[in-house]
Amino acid sequence: MSGDHSIDFTLPVHGTVAGVAYIALPPTAVDAVASGPTGLIVAWPGFDPPRTASALAAAVPMTGVPAWRVFMDLPVQTPGGLGSGAILETEAIEAYGAAVERAVDGLPDAVAQIRHHLGLPDGPLGLAGFSAGASTALLTVARGTLPITTAALIAPVIAPSRAARAVETRAGRDRTWTDSARALADRLDLGSLADDIAAQDTALLFVAGAKDRVVPPGEVTALCDRLREAGAPAAESVTLRMGHALTPEPGTEALPPITEAVRVDSVLTDWFRDGLAEPRPRSPVDIPPIQLNLPAPTPPTQNPAPLHPDETLPRATAAHPH
Repeated sequence: MSGDHSIDFTLPVHGTVAGVAYIALPPTAVDAVASGPTGLIVAWPGFDPPRTASALAAAVPMTGVPAWRVFMDLPVQTPGGLGSGAILETEAIEAYGAAVERAVDGLPDAVAQIRHHLGLPDGPLGLAGFSAGASTALLTVARGTLPITTAALIAPVIAPSRAARAVETRAGRDRTWTDSARALADRLDLGSLADDIAAQDTALLFVAGAKDRVVPPGEVTALCDRLREAGAPAAESVTLRMGHALTPEPGTEALPPITEAVRVDSVLTDWFRDGLAEPRPRSPVDIPPIQLNLPAPTPPTQNPAPLHPDETLPRATAAHPH
């Protein structure tokens, strides 16, 4: 695929970069325009529903943002979500690490190819992600390999070890991680990278779920507070009434959004509009003329003929007593 004019850029564009599929939604907002060059937002799904780019695009399309929203698959998946017993196995945490680090390492080349495919010049770049995808976005910010204007992180897995510990408690059994798997999880502990994240000129929004058992809301808000203390230029958090997943199982197909996804989509849309857009100015051509359908005027009543000087108006006469 290339950025030629044979592509209908009013419709979703499907493509592949570095063996990873993506779906790109064109800017269709009618009440806002890009505040500069047309922006690009790259978003990743998670290991929990939604698990694919198409499922995330259907759940959180951010239609009101006047930027290209490109949803990319993670390069690796694993059976079972992060809240399941699968995370207690070495293979699962290794798959998680490979997915996150390979997505981060491949992003500069992927962005360049996507810009070429869509015919986009260099411009502002935003990131978004859910769960493992949010961890990918946040690790990208920490490493500083690309200038990221703004990012929105939905239930990011801040510390894989803590997520596994919670599963151990619920399942009543210990993880079987090897030493290398434990070292990998420690390397992907985003809390330890707070100073690196705060040092970047990136506005950050954290979205937590009040009923999330994989990433408790307190863990998300604590990282947000720590980033503010470390000098992050902008770090905000919001907690919504939801669990961890944004779609029903299996989370691989594009389905109509559920209530939780609609709430998240609204929050992300507002966030990215603030960072990448401005209201569309209304020209006089855009404002239809006001037409009033008033009744036709009533013809004036004819004045009576003037009285002759000798004529007088009749007067009421008082009754005389008999």
